[in-house]
Amino acid sequence: MRLTTLCYVENGGRWLMMHRIKKQEDENAGKWIGPGGHMREDETPEECVRREVREETGLELQSLRLRGIITFILPDWGNELTFLYTAETEQTELPECREGVLRWVPIGEVADLPLWEGDRIFLPLLRSSEGVFSLKLNYAPGGALLDWHLEEMTK
Repeated sequence: MRLTTLCYVENGGRWLMMHRIKKQEDENAGKWIGPGGHMREDETPEECVRREVREETGLELQSLRLRGIITFILPDWGNELTFLYTAETEQTELPECREGVLRWVPIGEVADLPLWEGDRIFLPLLRSSEGVFSLKLNYAPGGALLDWHLEEMTK
């Protein structure tokens, strides 16, 4: 199982989103997601998310908070355990990114973007709950969400 991180960075009522349209062989191709990536063998999840966000966006994170742990069951790409964070930043200028196009998107408009179906389950939790949750997302080959299970760990 791969270990990854994912972060939704906020600035002025907007989340930083990445439209994944640049990489070959990208399981997220065409989707909008937050920045993040694969953990290295010697990293904590917090070290990973800070490094990945800095590499992809040039941003330094403030107020980093663990918000959830997501178990992705992905037959096409392999299963993944993702540590989900929120953070803030005062920086707004964004560099070119080799993995996709970066945009600040008003939080209320994120649901209108092409997202993974599972993201539509956990993104509202980032706005409505202060707690940490555990979410299992079971996808079919081809990317359709088959089922999911949510447990809120803290209130």
